[in-house]
Amino acid sequence: MERLALYSPSVATPATAAATTSFSRLSFHHLRSRSSSISTAALRPVSSLGSSPSGSRFNLTGPRFNLFHPKPFLFNPLSKPTSRNPPSPKPITASSSPESDKVITVEVKPKPQGAKLIPLIISVSVGLLVRFFVPRPPEVSPQAWQLLAIFLSTIAGLVLSPLPVGAWAFLGLTTSVLTKTLTFSSAFGAFTNEVIWLIVISFFFARGFVKTGLGDRIATYFVKLLGKSTLGLSYGLTLSEALIAPAMPSTTARAGGVFVPIIKSLSLSAGSKPGDPSSRKLGSYLILSQFQCAGNSSALFLTAAAQNLLCLKLAEELGVVIANPWMSWFKAASLPAFISLLATPFILYKLYPPEIKDTPEAPTMATKKLNLMGPVTKNEWVMIGTMLLAVSLWVFGDAIGIASVVAAMLGLSILLVLGVLDWDDCLSEKSAWDTLAWFAVLVGMAGQLTNLGIVGWISSCVAKFLQGLSLSWPGAFAVLQVSYFCIHYLFASQTGHVGALYSAFLAMHLASGVPNVLAALALAYNTNLFGALTHYSSGQAAVFFGAGYVDLPDIFKMGFVMALVNAIIWGVVGTFWWKFLGLY
Repeated sequence: MERLALYSPSVATPATAAATTSFSRLSFHHLRSRSSSISTAALRPVSSLGSSPSGSRFNLTGPRFNLFHPKPFLFNPLSKPTSRNPPSPKPITASSSPESDKVITVEVKPKPQGAKLIPLIISVSVGLLVRFFVPRPPEVSPQAWQLLAIFLSTIAGLVLSPLPVGAWAFLGLTTSVLTKTLTFSSAFGAFTNEVIWLIVISFFFARGFVKTGLGDRIATYFVKLLGKSTLGLSYGLTLSEALIAPAMPSTTARAGGVFVPIIKSLSLSAGSKPGDPSSRKLGSYLILSQFQCAGNSSALFLTAAAQNLLCLKLAEELGVVIANPWMSWFKAASLPAFISLLATPFILYKLYPPEIKDTPEAPTMATKKLNLMGPVTKNEWVMIGTMLLAVSLWVFGDAIGIASVVAAMLGLSILLVLGVLDWDDCLSEKSAWDTLAWFAVLVGMAGQLTNLGIVGWISSCVAKFLQGLSLSWPGAFAVLQVSYFCIHYLFASQTGHVGALYSAFLAMHLASGVPNVLAALALAYNTNLFGALTHYSSGQAAVFFGAGYVDLPDIFKMGFVMALVNAIIWGVVGTFWWKFLGLY
C-alpha cells in the first residue's frame, strides 16, 4: 500500500529550512534564466502560494514536499489583517521576454460594495409587515410589538445575509435606538454580559492551542496509539477532540486549526485527494466521521462550545437556574454523548466505507512527526497548566466564589504575562470581536422581548395549541425538540439559532409543563447536534466541507441519517439516564 506521511508546520528543522531555501533559489533562478519579467506586485515567495480552487495545495516538489510546506489551512485562526484599507486592485501583467510585444493583462474584479439588494429588501420587509400590517394583539404593548418587528427583521437578515452578521446586528441595534423602542443603555446593556465575555476569551484560548501546536501534538499522539486501521484512526481523532474540547471552547477552531489539517495530511499521503474520485480512499470517511462526532464532543462539556454558555445564560433570564452548571451539564450529557461518540465512526464505516481499511504505517509516521516536533515546549507546558487551572475553576469555582468568566480572565492574563499569547494575537482574532458585537445585540434584544412580555405571550399561545391536541408534557417535549432541530435548516449559525429561538422554545417547554432543567439542557444539547446537519449549519461545517473531500449530496444525506441516529441515541438513552439522574 501507499506510504503515509505526517508533517508539522510548527517545526522548522535545519533540513527542512535548507530544502525550502534551496527550492526557492532554484525557482527564481529558473525564472531569471527565461528572462521573465513579472510585476513587483505579483512576486512573492514560493512557500506563500495559495490553494487551488479544489482546496489542495500546489504540489511543487513531489508528494514528500508536504514535510516542508505549511499546512493547507482552510480555516486559519492565526491570520492577521495586513491593512485596514487595502489598495485598489491593479492589473497584473507579464511578458515572455523583454522584447515581446505580447502582454497578458488580468483584471481583478473588486468585490461588490454594500448590502445585497434582494436579501436587504426581504429582511426589511419582514419587519415592516409585522409592524404595520399584522394586527397587534391587545395584550402586547406597542413598544413590545415594535421591538418584535425589529427582532424578526434582524433574524431574517441573519438567515439571508444582506450584510455580514455583525454589521446587520448593529443596524438592528441602531434601529431600536433610533425609533426610541429601546434606550441607549438598555440596547447596549448586554455588552457587559459575563457569558458573552467568557465566549470572547474562549476564542483566545483556542488561538493559544493552535499557536503553541499543543492541539496538533495531542491529536498526533492518538494517531500513534490507534492509527493502525482507518477505523482506529477515526476513533483516535474523535477521542483526541473529546479530550481537548473542554479547554478549547471553539468547535470551528478545533476543526480548522487541528483536525482538518491532520486528516488532509494523512489522506494526501495515502493518495486520497480532494475533489477527486480518490477522495473515497480515506479522506471522505475521516472528514465525515470527524464532522459528525464534533457535535457530540461539543455537547459533552459546557465549555466545549460558545453556544452552550449562551444557552444557560438565556435559561437564567427565564428563571431556570442550574446549580453547579459545569458538572450538571457533564453528568446529564455523559452517557448519551459517549455512546454517540463510540457509535458514529462505526456506523459511518458501514454506511460510508473508506476504500482503504488498514493504515499500518500511520503510527510510524506519527512517531516520526512527534520526533520532528521535539519535546514539549515551554509554551505548551504553560498552555497545559493554564487550561488545567481554568477547567478546575470552571468545575469547582462556584464552591470557592470564583465565577467562570473570572477564571477565564485569569487564564488569559497568565498566557499574556508569560508570552504564550501577545495582545496582537487578541486584537487580530476578528471572530472574537465580531461575536461580541452580534451576540450582545441578539442577547440584549431577546432579554428585552422577555421583559416586555413577548416571549411569554408566544409561549402561552403555543402551549394552548399543544393542549388542544391533548398532548402530555412528554409529547409536547418531543414535538418542540423536533421542531427546534428541523428549523435549523434555515440557519447558518448555531449561535444565531440560539439567540433567535432558544428563549422562545424554552418558554414553550415550560408553559407545556416540561421540567425546567430538563427543558433547558435538552434544547442546549440539541443545539450542538444540528451543527452537522448541512454544509452551512455551523462554522465547523464550512471548514469540513471546504476540505473538498465530501460531495454536497453526501453531506445532506449523511447529515440527515446521522441526525436520526443521534435522535434515537439521545432520545432513548437520554430518557432513562435523565430519569436516573432525577431530572424528571
